[in-house]
Amino acid sequence: MQPRPAQADAHADAHADLVLRTVDGAMEAAGPQVCDDMTVEVALAVMAGSRTDRLLVCDEDGLCTGLVTQARLADVRESAAYTDRLRLRDVLGERGPFTSPMTTVTEAEHAMHYRRLTALPVVDEQGSALGVLALAR
Repeated sequence: MQPRPAQADAHADAHADLVLRTVDGAMEAAGPQVCDDMTVEVALAVMAGSRTDRLLVCDEDGLCTGLVTQARLADVRESAAYTDRLRLRDVLGERGPFTSPMTTVTEAEHAMHYRRLTALPVVDEQGSALGVLALAR
């Protein structure tokens, strides 16, 4: 039996850390949060003013309902069905998707790739936004 090289142990430990690292340690600050009754036009203005490309959307109780991106809202604005009265809740549809701060980064990134998402809201047990997990660009 030969001893395992220290380099191999260090590599294995680093890999284990990456696999077990949770979203809580990898998420970004929540950033701007807006109400789901806001219009698309106002949301785009908020994004421009805050120099961000995404907004967390909350309902009237302050619970996170989802995330909208500048690209998504620009697509909506260019569609034939667009009116200046269109609200974020109409763009989002059903609630989610979300992740928990206790989910591993590996699991969350896999789900994001599967759903073709670049960012995912991180919510607590009550549904309040804690932050955003964003894929590296």
